[in-house]
Amino acid sequence: MLEIVAHRGMHEDVPENTMAAFERAISLGADAVEMDVRLTSDHVPVVYHYFYLPEGSGLQGCVFDHDWSSLTIAQERSLPTRRNRIPLLREAVDALAGRIGLVIEIKGPEPECIEAISTVLEDYSACWDSMELTSYEPALLLAMRERCPGLARDLLLPRSESWMNLDVVTHQARHRGRLARARAVHLHPTQVAAEVLTTLRSSGLDIHVWDTNCEETLEQLCALGIRRVCTDSVPMALEYRRRAFPACAGKVAAGGRSASDREEHDEQ
Repeated sequence: MLEIVAHRGMHEDVPENTMAAFERAISLGADAVEMDVRLTSDHVPVVYHYFYLPEGSGLQGCVFDHDWSSLTIAQERSLPTRRNRIPLLREAVDALAGRIGLVIEIKGPEPECIEAISTVLEDYSACWDSMELTSYEPALLLAMRERCPGLARDLLLPRSESWMNLDVVTHQARHRGRLARARAVHLHPTQVAAEVLTTLRSSGLDIHVWDTNCEETLEQLCALGIRRVCTDSVPMALEYRRRAFPACAGKVAAGGRSASDREEHDEQ
């Protein structure tokens, strides 16, 4: 079975990483939504991908240049529809936890993000089975392991540089995953091959794949046994799954491995 994660929600005609985008992903039947978390200048975790604020937000500069109060006032003036504004992490988790799986990417790089994010997530521990944390930074995942030990943690691997062959990709993914004590590594489709997956799986790492935005890619990944993908093309992915797995009706249980699997991994 294939689990489908809506990258920053379903945002074809609404802003990404907003409550509107997340609610649309739920209505379409995605198994999880991915969201990015950054800190404001007063260390409030908000759901936003980029450093620089978008045009029309009412403010210039970066997220970290402004406190939450200033950002709120500016958005109220410039964005009349609340569901299209940059939400608090707490607002998003409170509205979504238990309704759909949550993939929460910790952007960092501030060390304070560990305290700020974990303080929010600790209040929703009953829903941790349907959540996972991701980051490109092993240090952030290790720190979150101390604060939220029952919450799944996955390492993101960036796109390969032009000089990298799959042997280097495999080496980096394996050892950075070990360094982070990650449950899984998230690869780009160009990094996925049978020999890569064999090595990573033999090291106790699961593999999820991001940027899966065409049917040909989904077909190739399913043939290799990939069970969880992140996509910007949610309707396409859902339609592909319906055709490829006709016997599987209803929603997939989101959130990855079982609690016992995570406990076993945490002991490693």
